[in-house]
Amino acid sequence: MEHTGWRSRGYLPHCDERGLVQHIVFGLADALPKSVPSNLTDPAKRGAWADKAFDAGHGARLLRKPSHAEEVQRCLLHHDGERYALAAWCVMPTHVHVVIEQFEGHRLEDVIHAWKSVTARNINRAEGRGGALWRREYFDRFMRSEQQYEWTVNYVERNPVTARLAKRPEDWPFSSARWKRCA
Repeated sequence: MEHTGWRSRGYLPHCDERGLVQHIVFGLADALPKSVPSNLTDPAKRGAWADKAFDAGHGARLLRKPSHAEEVQRCLLHHDGERYALAAWCVMPTHVHVVIEQFEGHRLEDVIHAWKSVTARNINRAEGRGGALWRREYFDRFMRSEQQYEWTVNYVERNPVTARLAKRPEDWPFSSARWKRCA
């Protein structure tokens, strides 16, 4: 399976290339307001807006249930080292942050589709509901330097502290910060 480089489905540009280290954010279908402010045409500004909106806690916040957050975390870890190298992650009540390195033969959109498909099926079954669990689009940004990588991993692991869900990164049970401290 070939990697495609830059592509878009008309909303956000995505870069898909083996060996890239990417910061990915995907959220629950009801986690953002229905419309994006019209002045946010720049993808970076749109991403910053979405990140703040995700932390505002819109919607049902299904991932605040430990069993659902554990399901997402289990799914992220399932193919670690096989389809991608997982560097950092954090499952928040409305969205998920992941930092991965892409492996040959595994397109980014396929990896994310698998995460979303498996977790949607299992969480919807547990909730006795149907329909879309996740937003169609996701945000991705590839790391351009070691400094950006270090800043991003720190940002991802500190997200629960920033959102006032934990006092320290390692206190949040659905994050690589906890796993690093426990290892």
